[in-house]
Amino acid sequence: MRKFFSTLFAILLALILVTFAVANRHFVTVSFDPFNAANPSVSVSLPLFALIIAVAILGVIAGGCATWFGQRRWRRAARQHEADARHVRAQLAELRTSPRSEAPRQALPARGLYLAGGRDKQGATL
Repeated sequence: MRKFFSTLFAILLALILVTFAVANRHFVTVSFDPFNAANPSVSVSLPLFALIIAVAILGVIAGGCATWFGQRRWRRAARQHEADARHVRAQLAELRTSPRSEAPRQALPARGLYLAGGRDKQGATL
């Protein structure tokens, strides 16, 4: 179903672009010389649809680059977290494979005549 909608969207987009290209096929001159408008030294003559589509493509590329550079701190943080997770996984695997040594349990210190904390299971003072 998703492939169907993707194909339908691509066909509609292609129809729109072809219609736009047929309607705007006259040539325009694009000048890159701001000092001599009458006889520019650097100019290009191309169809209007080609100019608009080229500018749109350049805009998408510029926006993608700006977004990519804007998100660099998040990518750096993700790489750091991934490295930390790899390190912790390695430590965990090492701890699981090492023989367990039972450490002697330390007795809780008694306070006066009462047990540690001075209370019984229900919380009453002894």
